[in-house]
Amino acid sequence: QVQLVESGGGLVQAGGSLRLSCSAPRSILSINTMGWYRQAPGKQRELVAIVSLGGRTNYIDSVKGRFTISRDNAKNTVYLQMNSLKFEDTAVYYCQAHVGSFDYWGQGTQVTVSS
Repeated sequence: QVQLVESGGGLVQAGGSLRLSCSAPRSILSINTMGWYRQAPGKQRELVAIVSLGGRTNYIDSVKGRFTISRDNAKNTVYLQMNSLKFEDTAVYYCQAHVGSFDYWGQGTQVTVSS
C-alpha cells in the first residue's frame, strides 16, 4: 500500500519550533488537498491544517498564528512549520493527501513538547 513519508518530529521545549515534512510518491498524480492531522493519547484524531491545490489554507483555532502549512506541488510535498509550541501540541502527527475519492496517509511522526 502506498504511504506518504513523513519527517521532522521530535522533542522540543515549550516555545520552540519544529518543521514537519511529508512527501508523496511521484506516482501519485492529481493530489487535491494535503493536510496534517494529529492524535494525542486518549483523544480522537483531529485535523490541524489543510492546504488546497491552489494554496488556500485553513487551520484549527488552537494553532492559528503559530502553525503554517505550505506545499510544493512539483515535489508532491507538504510542510508544517510549527512555532511557539505548547505542551498541548504533543501528539502523533499524520499527513494526508486527498486524490479523487481516496486518501493517502503517512505513518505518523511523534511531536513531544516539554513544559
